[in-house]
Amino acid sequence: MRIEIPAEAIGDPVAYVKDHYAVGIVRAGMNFAAVTYQDTKLSLREFEGARLRTAQINGCQICQSRRSARDLPSFFNRFGGSLEGSVATDGEIPDEEYYAAVSEGWRESDAFSPRERLAIEYAEKLGLDPIKAAYDEDFWAQMKSAFSDDEIVDLSYCIAGWMGMGRVTHALGFDAVCAV
Repeated sequence: MRIEIPAEAIGDPVAYVKDHYAVGIVRAGMNFAAVTYQDTKLSLREFEGARLRTAQINGCQICQSRRSARDLPSFFNRFGGSLEGSVATDGEIPDEEYYAAVSEGWRESDAFSPRERLAIEYAEKLGLDPIKAAYDEDFWAQMKSAFSDDEIVDLSYCIAGWMGMGRVTHALGFDAVCAV
């Protein structure tokens, strides 16, 4: 890890950091992370496809191993939120084949609906080349035909949260352990 964490807190460095370092900022980040899971309008499969693709780009091991339907109760217990009404209760739960398809060639896979594929593509575009993404008119035409403006903003902010929190988690070495 890149910062000092006491031995007794090493199993859950994020929980320690939220109470001891840049407390207001870290707690705001954790609140932002929690609200994406709590308030998104996306289906679980759309959400998970974009979230996993972002985690792969970030390199965050915790995020890559997380499964929202399985892990949200623990996350909400630690950082706030309620399983009721969260993304975990919105639609079909992805199976491990779904997650493998995101990891092993989502472009060629037939495992995704058009919206799921676009959500994954958008996560990749924002994670790898946001400047190019902003001017890809063909992509935006597809997005506008598949998602409402509200859903596009929802997905955009979810991806932004995952990018920021996942990159910090990985850079500080917190993903060497998984408290979830």
